[in-house]
Amino acid sequence: MLRTPTGEMRLAILEWLKDPAAHFPPQRHIDPVEDGVSADAVAGKLGVPRSVAETHLGLLVNIGLLRARRIRWRTYYRRDEMRIAEVARMFEKGW
Repeated sequence: MLRTPTGEMRLAILEWLKDPAAHFPPQRHIDPVEDGVSADAVAGKLGVPRSVAETHLGLLVNIGLLRARRIRWRTYYRRDEMRIAEVARMFEKGW
């Protein structure tokens, strides 16, 4: 799933969200490290429509690699480091 052409986008999203302050512009009233990054910001960075970014983000949330948090009328996304480490261990064991 992460090794397809669209998977490259998902890997990029995961990489950028390691250090969101370095990869995304500041957001009003939101701390990108604590609260996450909006789909609009991810779409802008990817150069795709927001709906495309939301599809990738939704998939990453569904498999547990990202957490989504609703603040006011927007959803913000951040990495779930514990789940990512768990998945990495599964692959290391030859899963």
